[in-house]
Amino acid sequence: MTTAVTIPRHGDTGGLTAVAARARQVVKAYGAGETRVVALDHVDVDIARGQFTAIMGPSGSGKSTLMHCLAGLDTVTSGHIHLGDTEITGLKDKKLTQLRRDRIGFIFQAFNLLPTLDALENITLPMDIAGRRPDAGWLDQVVETVGLAGRLKHRPTQLSGGQQQRVAVARALAARPEIIFGDEPTGNLDSRAGAEVLSFLRRSVDELGQTIVMVTHDPVAASYADRVLYLADGSLVDEMTDPTADQVLDRMKDFDARGRTS
Repeated sequence: MTTAVTIPRHGDTGGLTAVAARARQVVKAYGAGETRVVALDHVDVDIARGQFTAIMGPSGSGKSTLMHCLAGLDTVTSGHIHLGDTEITGLKDKKLTQLRRDRIGFIFQAFNLLPTLDALENITLPMDIAGRRPDAGWLDQVVETVGLAGRLKHRPTQLSGGQQQRVAVARALAARPEIIFGDEPTGNLDSRAGAEVLSFLRRSVDELGQTIVMVTHDPVAASYADRVLYLADGSLVDEMTDPTADQVLDRMKDFDARGRTS
């Protein structure tokens, strides 16, 4: 049985750090009666604006579920989710779709690039669909940050896996979303390509002021973050700031040991 700990809430302690997203008493459950499974158990968390947050935990801990609920990709059973000052729990599908399109960026394991479009067309596709013209200066800055200036006319099949994921990162950044969510964004990459993508994510926070939330199982990936949140059995149980890969690995070993003795 995991005992939840109280996580300091940046937005509730003097407002020193703006909050990009927050969850209050969020429960996500599947099924009913004896078959009911609680994936998130009264979770409270703030995501600080302009920071890189990693979410970790054992398999089945609820880390991906939390990210999906924060991003409006999944509904909650009870509780409240806010993006900035907007409560997204209870929004109608059309409003929620518009909010995700206009205010949230996504990066997933699968690059999700259209093979018939070149890199630049893939980057601007969400804005094209929304009928919005990209900010040329910002787009140039994003392309430069992720190192794609010489690859914009290449189609996905002409790019390496790492380059394709950089296109996906640039696509997420190009619309200037309030927050970017990444679900194992380096999961399909080798260590070198993964390090490149993580470095670009880190730079997007440091140089472009982006807010990033990343679910990962990889201690090295988590070490790029400003803050690591740990979930176990659907509860937020710990956090770490300015993590190193060794510190994250040791913390995850603690979870594994608990799981074997519980």
